[in-house]
Amino acid sequence: MKVAVEVPASSANLGVGFDALAMALELTLRVDVEALPGDLSELQVVGEGTGRLGLNDANRFVAGLRRGLQELGAADEQSAWRIEMFNDIPVGRGLGSSAAAVIGGLLCAEGLAQRELGRERLLALAVEIDGHPDNVAAALLGGFVIVTAGAESGTWQVLRLDTPAELRAVVFIPERELPTSRMRAALPDSVPRSDAVHNVGRAALLVAAIARGELELLSAMCQDRLHEPYRAAIYPEFPALERAALEAGALGAALSGAGSTVIALCRAAEAGLVAAAMESAAGRLGLRGLARDLAPRGAGGRLV
Repeated sequence: MKVAVEVPASSANLGVGFDALAMALELTLRVDVEALPGDLSELQVVGEGTGRLGLNDANRFVAGLRRGLQELGAADEQSAWRIEMFNDIPVGRGLGSSAAAVIGGLLCAEGLAQRELGRERLLALAVEIDGHPDNVAAALLGGFVIVTAGAESGTWQVLRLDTPAELRAVVFIPERELPTSRMRAALPDSVPRSDAVHNVGRAALLVAAIARGELELLSAMCQDRLHEPYRAAIYPEFPALERAALEAGALGAALSGAGSTVIALCRAAEAGLVAAAMESAAGRLGLRGLARDLAPRGAGGRLV
């Protein structure tokens, strides 16, 4: 028995959409899983994460695979696997690598068990394992997603939108990792009401920009008051990278997730200029990294 899965990277928050908005990106994790006789599993990782992922639940793909098989009542049917991971998604850079791995593991469990969890249950399990509903929803569904907690505990409401055809996402990916736990710890327990009201309006404009294809409204994404000002204290290069992207023609820019990647949304004609400007600004700041021009990805995780 052998299955393979492909899952996209994702950028969450998109500035003002803290913990509620995300977009899938054209970077992928592909995993091939084959059942083996006996009880000794094998793991090979090619690309990002090589040498740092093991056959344990710290590897979120393994955690998703085990949890999915358990949920489907197939955990005892097979105990050894050959897992080959081909990963283009940088680890620890705010591009949803762990969410993609969890979704990949759960989808492979469905393929191996030849049964489905159903979208709602799969999403709930993925959030339980990964903790980031925005990233896992984008990894599962592709496109642009709006995520909020459902009326019942452990459930999630998700709305998916297609992204405008002319939209590009330029990401500057530093060599520096920024653990999400550290970036979360930088946030205050409460914010002024005026800041909350400010973000509600800007987040609504950002959704409207995607839904109506009015890309000029994407400027709202770089007006966050809930998390980016506090995270900039830990990541002081971020404001300069954001400013460089906007001056080069980006429509909006923000931290990708908790960082360290910075994402700039633009039209295709400006993508090269935006990428060059971000790399130049990073060079002046002594921040090593690489800019990439990516398309938003419409397809979510899928068995291949």
